[in-house]
Order: sequence, then structure tokens, then C-alpha cells
Amino acid sequence: MFNEEELLGVLNSHGAIRKGHFKLSSGYHSDTYIQCMKILEHPSAANQIAITISEPYYDVPVDVVIAPAIGGMVLGFVVAQALNKRFVFAERAKGKMTLRRGFQLYKEEQVLIIDDVITKGGSIKEVVDLVNDSGAKIVGITCLIDRGEEKVFTRPLRSLLKISASSYEPELCPLCKKGIPLTSPGSRRL
Repeated sequence: MFNEEELLGVLNSHGAIRKGHFKLSSGYHSDTYIQCMKILEHPSAANQIAITISEPYYDVPVDVVIAPAIGGMVLGFVVAQALNKRFVFAERAKGKMTLRRGFQLYKEEQVLIIDDVITKGGSIKEVVDLVNDSGAKIVGITCLIDRGEEKVFTRPLRSLLKISASSYEPELCPLCKKGIPLTSPGSRRL
């Protein structure tokens, strides 16, 4: 299991925390981008993270773990594996988060929502809506990294690590004003 200092060290040693000028999935711009796949591509690290995330849920009834595609898929799967529960993921179809590939959530199922990095939480809000529409019950929302900004969902959020990073509305972005090239490494628009 990782404590916060160890996790931050592992993220840095794997190059998961990048500095520059980035367009986030939320549409905001930031000077910091966190690419969790740089650590999750290593199974032993992914499993340690999953165990750390899963620990508070060992005594909570969880039937299924759900994650938004693409970013939360690997983490969601390893957390489901650590809890020995079913795993499904939500993905965008025609711009809307939905369950495809035969995935379903059933009425009264206990659902744990997982994501890798949450800034504003737009994707998580869409997953929350999917769970609510199915009649299933949310037992928790957890992420690897919370970027610390105000969320668009109201449910409590657990995170293993909080990393504060500046983000800006595109029209107010000082990095744009300085002419720093913008990159868009996220997966929302895929």
C-alpha cells in the first residue's frame, strides 16, 4: 500500500506529472497534466494502488465497480479485481456517457465509482447520473488524484492524493496569452 508521500514519489519517478500548457478533459487549460497511465502501466504499482483504494470498501457492500472510459478503465478494473467484484465501464456514444457492450447496472446494486484523475468531475457526474437512472445505489466515489477544484457533483469524494494545479477558462488562460503551445493529451474527445 502507498501513503501520500510514496505515491507522489512513484508518480514523479514514472513521469506521470507533467508541466506545460494543457487542455484538460473539462475544457479548461492548466499548467499541470497528470497522466496516471504512466504508473498504471506497471501491474505491481497498479495493484498496490488498487489495494490502497479498496481498503475502505472491504466492509462495505459493493456489487459492481464502474469507471468512465478511457482514463478510469485500468484503475477501475484493478480495484474491482482487488474487491473481487464485477467491473463495467461507461463510454461516450454520440457525446453522451452510456453503458454499451452489454454492460448493465441493476436496480438496488451497490456501485463504487472509480476514476484516475478528477478536476471538475464532469465525467463522474455523467456516471453518477447513469447509476441513478438505473436504480442502482452509489456506495462511494474514489479517485487516485483529486486536482482540488470545486466539483460539478455533490457526493463525497475520496482520493489517494490531492494535487492542486492551476486551471483556467480558455479565454482567461495566461499561458495562451504568453503564446505557450497548447496540447490536449486527455481522452474525453476520443
